[in-house]
Amino acid sequence: MKSTIHRRRFIQAATRAAGASLVPPALSSAWSAPPGKALRAHDPQARALLSRMTLEEKIGQMTQAEQNALKDEGDIERYFLGSLLSGGSSDPKAGNTLQAWTEMYEGYQARALKTRLAIPLLFGVDAVHGHNNVLGAVIFPHNIGLGSTRNPGLVERAARITALEVRATGIQWAFAPCVAVPRDERWGRTYEGFSEDPEVARRLGEAAVRGLQQQRLDHPTSVLACAKHFVGDGGTVMGTGKPRSTDKKRLLDQGDTPMSEAELRRIHLPGYLGAIEAGVGSIMPSYSSWNGVKVSGSRRLLTEILKEEMGFEGFLISDYAAIDQITPDYKNAIEISINAGMDMVMVPNEYVRFFTLLRELVTEGRVKMSRIDDAVLRILRVKAAMGLLAKNPRIRADRRLHRSFGSAAHREVARECVRQSLVLLKNEKNVLPLSKTAARLHVAGRSADDIGDQCGGWTIDWQGRSGEVTTGGVTILAAVRSAVSASTEVTFSADGAGASGADAAVLVMGERPYAEGAGDREDLSLGPDEMAALERLKAAGVPIVAILLSGRPMLIEDALSRCDAMVAAFLPGTEGRGITDVLFGDFKPKGRLSFTWPRSMAQVPINAGDATYEPRFPLGFGLTFS
Repeated sequence: MKSTIHRRRFIQAATRAAGASLVPPALSSAWSAPPGKALRAHDPQARALLSRMTLEEKIGQMTQAEQNALKDEGDIERYFLGSLLSGGSSDPKAGNTLQAWTEMYEGYQARALKTRLAIPLLFGVDAVHGHNNVLGAVIFPHNIGLGSTRNPGLVERAARITALEVRATGIQWAFAPCVAVPRDERWGRTYEGFSEDPEVARRLGEAAVRGLQQQRLDHPTSVLACAKHFVGDGGTVMGTGKPRSTDKKRLLDQGDTPMSEAELRRIHLPGYLGAIEAGVGSIMPSYSSWNGVKVSGSRRLLTEILKEEMGFEGFLISDYAAIDQITPDYKNAIEISINAGMDMVMVPNEYVRFFTLLRELVTEGRVKMSRIDDAVLRILRVKAAMGLLAKNPRIRADRRLHRSFGSAAHREVARECVRQSLVLLKNEKNVLPLSKTAARLHVAGRSADDIGDQCGGWTIDWQGRSGEVTTGGVTILAAVRSAVSASTEVTFSADGAGASGADAAVLVMGERPYAEGAGDREDLSLGPDEMAALERLKAAGVPIVAILLSGRPMLIEDALSRCDAMVAAFLPGTEGRGITDVLFGDFKPKGRLSFTWPRSMAQVPINAGDATYEPRFPLGFGLTFS
């Protein structure tokens, strides 16, 4: 009851601060946690265990190390580690296969069970569009594409498949969903957000949590969700970001969000309202700052707003080495972050140092024992809700799930996500749908036969990469060839040459893979190679259908004027047949833009509701076939 009262008070406070209701009436009137979701129900079991723990065992539960950075696997026992993660490019020592990941996970859990209290590990991975570190996994469209579906049921199904494939390796925690509301399309993480519209982020983020956690955390195939990155990371301004390693420029990523609390609540908090309503068990604070103060060190945001006003009952996990950025004095940074409300700290390489310094801070009285107990209680109540503190905890992988890993049934859900996400931007003279019985179709563009470009960042490698990055999946070129009749000739050129005489040309163009700050851009224009290929097709005098792969809105005025039809496909993942399902008319396009598309860089950033709003394509735009 207490958490319900807190949430209602938060709704009222948010409404007063923003001057309008932050959420629709339907949500406001049903703001209590769904039946069986309240994490505090597991406190008796968690408190009983907490009462038996030493200070060192408690700090161990608050420490998350990178599995590849363990100096010795015995450190799991030596420091009573409560959690491990495998980062975006952290491959298991034996390779990226399903079997290797499963054996790695179970080996680490066996170590944890050797500790005095035998508390199982929480093992976390960035499964942000499928179990994307593992070969053979189904890779779904990134969130920008899912946002264009406006379909919570489909997003929930996609998250459910992701949970099944994550649990096939035994792992039980995904650092997803991202419920950021990106407001500047130059940000390299734009594709991780569902939309610039806070309500879309709320509805789809809530659906993703439901799909991952499956209504109850102790279900054998549920995965602990993690809403991120609390809060305002999508509102950073150009020039405030972390200096890039390549050119030292400060652009957007991990920058500062200067805005009033009322505006922060109105734009950037709704996604967390939805996630908490769905029972999310963990939330990841952002690298970014709010009005010059690092979120990871803000007691106002982490404790007063998130925990007290919003009634969040789970635990907070910091981002990768995020506390390093709070202040140069590492010990002081730990003190600030823990006292602000951080519960578990992702210290990939510095876990021994963190453990030692936090113990010193407690003995020196700079971090109170009550704050340690609160953090550990939150972690243990989630572990208890997941069944990890049961007499026979569910820690071994269910190898029966290996049989469905990457299966045709799972891929069919991803394929549906692709076809529902496609946004038709132009279709002059009804060039689309294409005929499956055309004499010849010419496919062009280096990305047309590149599964890595289709998937984008966070695919096997943190930054992703062009080329063959997964096993399984269908490129757009392969999908075209499989869709047409046996009598149709399909030719291909990366540079657009050789299209003369074709019934139509399909040009796949757009961005190469990137992630986070490496994807920050000052110019959203298409590359010269893409435009050169388009010019060659134009010179060939054939109808041109452009398929645009991108993690954000792009400047497409010149390309749009040179092609007959254009489809925004975003970063669709492994299932290229979802694109040809629409190209050849098996399904009508139904996606609607989840972000505003600008006419020029002079308009960037641009969002619906701006005082001046004259975009190339507005939020919600999308054509269909007649």
